[in-house]
Amino acid sequence: MDEKARSLLLQNRTALVRDIRTAYIMDHMISDQVITPEEEARVKAQHTQVDKANFLINLILGKGKQAYVSFYNALLHEGYKDLALLLKEAANAEHSDSTKSSSNGITSYVQTVLCEGAVPQRPVVFVTRPKLVTKIQQSLYKLNVESGWVTVYGMAGCGKSVLAAEVLRDHKILTECFPGGVHWVSVGKQDKSGLLMKLQNLCTRLDQEAKYSQRPPLNAEEARERLRLMVNRMYPRCLIVLDDVWDSWVLKAFDIQCRVLITSRDKSVTDSLSGFKEAVRVDSELEHSKGLEILSRFLSLKAEELPSQAHSIIKVSKGSPLVVSLIGALLREFPTRWDFYLTQLKRKQFKRIRKSSSYDYEALDEAMSISVDNLKEDFREYYNDFSIIEKDVKLPTQVLCILWDMEREDVEDMMQEFVNKSLIYCDRNGKSFSYYLHDLQLDYLTERNRDRLTVLHAKLVDQYKKHYSSKLPTVEQEDCVYWYHYLAYHMAKANLHQDLCSLLFSLNWLKAKSELFGTSHLIHEFVQYRNILDNQNAKAREHFQEFIAVNGHLLGLNPDISIVQLGLGQAEDSEVYKQAILQAKEELKSGVLYVNWINKQRMKNLPTLVVRPHKDAVFHACFSPDGRKFASCGADKTLQVFRSETGEKLLELEAHDDEVLCCAFSADEKLLATCSADRKVKIWNAKTGKPIRVYEEHTEQVNCCQFTNGLSAPLLATCSNDCFIMLWDSETEYSRNTLIGHTGAVYHCRYSPDDRYLASSSMDGSLKIWDVESANEEKSIEVAKLFENEDESQPEVLLKCCAWSNDGSRIMVTTRNFLCIFDSTSCDLLSQLKACHQILYCDFCTTNQIVALALSHYVVQLWDIDSSTKIADFNAHLSWVHCVKFSPKSSSFLTSSDDQTVKLWETSNVSKPSATNLKREFDVSFNGEETLVLATSKDDCILLINGMTGETLSQINTQDKCVTCCCLTNDYQLAAIGDRDGKVKVIDVSRGEILCKLDGHSATVQHCQFTADGKHLVSSSDDSTIRVWSLASGESLELRGHKEPVKFFKILQESQVFSWSFDGTVKVWDLITGKLRKEFICHSETVLSCDISPDSTKFSTASADKSAKIWSLDMSTLLHELNGHQSCVRCCRFSWDNKYLATGDDNGKIMIWSVQNGELLKQCCDISVNNENSLHDGWVTDLHFSPNSKLIVSSGANVKWWDVDTGACKQTFYTVGTNLKSIHLCPTFRTFVTIDNLGILYVLKLIE
Repeated sequence: MDEKARSLLLQNRTALVRDIRTAYIMDHMISDQVITPEEEARVKAQHTQVDKANFLINLILGKGKQAYVSFYNALLHEGYKDLALLLKEAANAEHSDSTKSSSNGITSYVQTVLCEGAVPQRPVVFVTRPKLVTKIQQSLYKLNVESGWVTVYGMAGCGKSVLAAEVLRDHKILTECFPGGVHWVSVGKQDKSGLLMKLQNLCTRLDQEAKYSQRPPLNAEEARERLRLMVNRMYPRCLIVLDDVWDSWVLKAFDIQCRVLITSRDKSVTDSLSGFKEAVRVDSELEHSKGLEILSRFLSLKAEELPSQAHSIIKVSKGSPLVVSLIGALLREFPTRWDFYLTQLKRKQFKRIRKSSSYDYEALDEAMSISVDNLKEDFREYYNDFSIIEKDVKLPTQVLCILWDMEREDVEDMMQEFVNKSLIYCDRNGKSFSYYLHDLQLDYLTERNRDRLTVLHAKLVDQYKKHYSSKLPTVEQEDCVYWYHYLAYHMAKANLHQDLCSLLFSLNWLKAKSELFGTSHLIHEFVQYRNILDNQNAKAREHFQEFIAVNGHLLGLNPDISIVQLGLGQAEDSEVYKQAILQAKEELKSGVLYVNWINKQRMKNLPTLVVRPHKDAVFHACFSPDGRKFASCGADKTLQVFRSETGEKLLELEAHDDEVLCCAFSADEKLLATCSADRKVKIWNAKTGKPIRVYEEHTEQVNCCQFTNGLSAPLLATCSNDCFIMLWDSETEYSRNTLIGHTGAVYHCRYSPDDRYLASSSMDGSLKIWDVESANEEKSIEVAKLFENEDESQPEVLLKCCAWSNDGSRIMVTTRNFLCIFDSTSCDLLSQLKACHQILYCDFCTTNQIVALALSHYVVQLWDIDSSTKIADFNAHLSWVHCVKFSPKSSSFLTSSDDQTVKLWETSNVSKPSATNLKREFDVSFNGEETLVLATSKDDCILLINGMTGETLSQINTQDKCVTCCCLTNDYQLAAIGDRDGKVKVIDVSRGEILCKLDGHSATVQHCQFTADGKHLVSSSDDSTIRVWSLASGESLELRGHKEPVKFFKILQESQVFSWSFDGTVKVWDLITGKLRKEFICHSETVLSCDISPDSTKFSTASADKSAKIWSLDMSTLLHELNGHQSCVRCCRFSWDNKYLATGDDNGKIMIWSVQNGELLKQCCDISVNNENSLHDGWVTDLHFSPNSKLIVSSGANVKWWDVDTGACKQTFYTVGTNLKSIHLCPTFRTFVTIDNLGILYVLKLIE
């Protein structure tokens, strides 16, 4: 073995023996015949893993070069790429030769590639640094065989970007390593929206022919995926250069298995990334000869012709490239001022700057002063305007055009003067320029103009208001990002408090800004400027901040949503509503449609923050110990971390290969744990997202993970479907203890407040308490025995969740819809709370005796366990609530749900709902301006409600277990209800009395309706029959003929009943005799909906067979079969002029057909950019034409209004809940009534 190989093995022995597992390594080496089976046995005979590794390395040291190469290749094959890299130099001696810098120079090919890739040109004054160039090129050559990251790092102003560009001016490296080209991206200090713009620009540059999309990506995830496709398919083996990267999270967007060159001030910027990584350091000081070369080039002299003062300038400036360039630029203007500038550098003091600056570069501060003082007076004033720019912010040219009221060409000419004097840096993005200052330059300017900063901020704001007096900046304008990000900051700094309020209390501004940055930045501004806003109008600040926090996820979901319509959904005393109604009335002039929620009251139980981070169900969410962050995980396999105050996303990880079921912070906040259906447990660095441990000892899905509560060494507990509980120390590779005792899947575990005990709840019906130190079972509570005398039809006793009281004296567990509370010492049952639905999760408050429950049907409840009193009960989500977790101080709590949202609630602001929750079976009577709604509450009370005021006019308790339908007479004196047992009851509404009970159906009553004269009641049932009841005698006439359930019917003129059924048929009956007049075999599958044309000559059918049909009612013939839907056609409706038929399906599509010839005329489209099928976000359940046949209203996940001629959506009303079953409307198409799945009644009226 040669000396180089031996030396590398010895130097890296510590790292090798610590990490490698010898068994796998030796398999490869035996295959290569470099060690024998006998030698393998000797290695395995060693006692510890470290001893085995040491023995193996000693064996290799005694062998030749072939053994070294075999060992190196084994490391590569077994995934120890970082260790193999330590040995690579000796394993592949030829590699160093292949990485020598090319001498081909800058060919035309190089020029073309760099120009197309937007690589910056050489500075006007440029000196070579061949050693650094060669070193960087050697690192880049290593990307020839695999993707990875090369980082060029060093202090600001040391020339990193110039060097990165220079290494690419080489024909050989471009052709051999990067035949796919080079693509330069100037990153800088970015927030999420700024990064998205960078990604959008790069995608547009790479896809100039729009092969992959006609629009830019709308979020970082979409941009990353599109970038991955384009790089792999269009630009394989290309190099992406990320210039001036500040934050490691930015690199996640480029982690697409490609080759990346980075310039950064931070060497550790790639630490959280996987794959090959190498870093090259750039010194902050130039060699003396290079400093002289810079000065000589500025003055067009040879280095030996420079005066002696040049050497002194290099020495005094400490060889800083930036300082030397600044002085050189000045000397080019005044070449005789050597002594003057040297004296200035030596003598000039800037104490105030040194105090305020975080940098220790005295010479640079001095050079700054000299450079600025030598500007012409008018130029100096323009340069002073940069004093108010935030650090690391690049100003688009257009912002300066507005600030200075100049033409673009004049601004660019002036800025070029600053660039030439090294006072400003310039970035070019296509045809536009952006300008920025070095931090030190900005520090100097800020201190220099400290007394004028307020005036300078006001100047910028005034110029903005002058330019955008009648409109807002649009996304297409290059300056829009700057204004939306920083205008509020400038107003606050200028003490323009009224202007700041006008800005942040503007619906149009909020909508435009949320489209660019999301809502977290808006919430941040409301928090940051709260004192200013409250001094002006505290009520408005509260209303607008609440509005953004609650509705922000909708604005982010669909950029086409109307913020004015959302504002109209606020309470009438809200400042948001007041602005929305004024704006709506103004926009009516231009034909915009808006609706008002007439019966709304101030909504109680509103969250303080809503985020929709996941693309699927969110199974768990938890606070960090300080409450400033929260984490969430779910079915989309990701773990995400957010700032609690604003909802800003701090971290997102592709955490597991299957659903992530739970997550937990350690008490010191340094660690985050996750567990998954993939049977793995993982521990992550909570700040960087870097994986620390991966445990794979569980054999089934892992349901829960929980860290100890104390700040001592964190101990993680996990429980699994394999019936085991395991304890893990993050410092070790294997579990510390396995707790064995359960005989069924263990769903949940929780440490006691003092960490002495661990509680676990299981499918076996037991709640166990374990001693953490000894890992022994202390107690077992057989909760299942509490329910052993119940009916066998009851569900199995599964213990879903457990929790300790804050003092550890009580322990509670959930099963079915019960919360059982036990004494933790005696194990006696103390109390039992019963909820309305299955309890999926519980958590105990840390400051008082309150427990929070997450229920399967939308609901969250808060109970005082001392008094067994329910103190809050509200619909928190649109689907099952999987988790509820209190903050450390219990002032707030989190909930997560199947509806993909995480919500943050103030504990003191939730209560029992004041409004009655209704079922979605209802009837409506419109009488002039009066709207009466007959509906059933969730507890089966019959309510007659004044729709305009929300007042309950009559309430009747029928004591029915499940009311399934209801109806009113035309004079709304009588009501009828049907129930699940087949019973029908007729009620006197005014007196609240049941007049008669009609017994005849043998299964659920699906629909009922009074005849026009109020003398008869018709009902249909799942027993396949229709009954016509005489209200006078109580007798019924049975219409039997359908073979499957009859869900609906219509009463026609001439005493006829028109019915349809799951059997695919439509029948027409004589209401008087009960005889079947006509029968139509319409579809091979269920008929879901029918409609009669206004002229009564035709009817339509819609079916689960994905088709609709138009029939002649008179001729009993099929006129048109309408094919085009891709899913069940759920509803259909004729227009009032008999020209059109509209159909709606389960994919959310609405199609408009010609009744005359069956031709498809229009598809109604409201496709959001984030969801290509987002028409109704689900089924279209009902639709109606306006009397003039110009508009359609439809119900589904929400209520939408459509333009018949264009198919465009004119407006959407977003209900609090979703899944609207039907919508009723008045004859004039002005008032609309519906009920959502949360039981909220909506009476909507067009604004006129």
